Amino acid sequence: MIDLSHIDALARRLSDLVPPSLREGREELQDNFKTVLQSGLARLDLVTREEFEVQRAVLLRTREKLEDLQRAVARLEGQRSGANTPQPPAH
Repeated sequence: MIDLSHIDALARRLSDLVPPSLREGREELQDNFKTVLQSGLARLDLVTREEFEVQRAVLLRTREKLEDLQRAVARLEGQRSGANTPQPPAH
């Protein structure tokens, strides 16, 4: 969820940038800024930091498992190729 206090603060800062001759409608402008910002952010595919960290941990575990599997396959391939090479006769 997006922290609305940040949107409010940004809307206030934007309304502060309005020239003094247009400040009569400052509250209305601030509300419009806030609405536009909320609408724009709602369209973005954002996740919370917590969701991001959970997915990051899942990805790291998956990567570790993949690396383990790659080592196991390489080891098995090495054993298989070693079994297929002719051994010199024992004397």
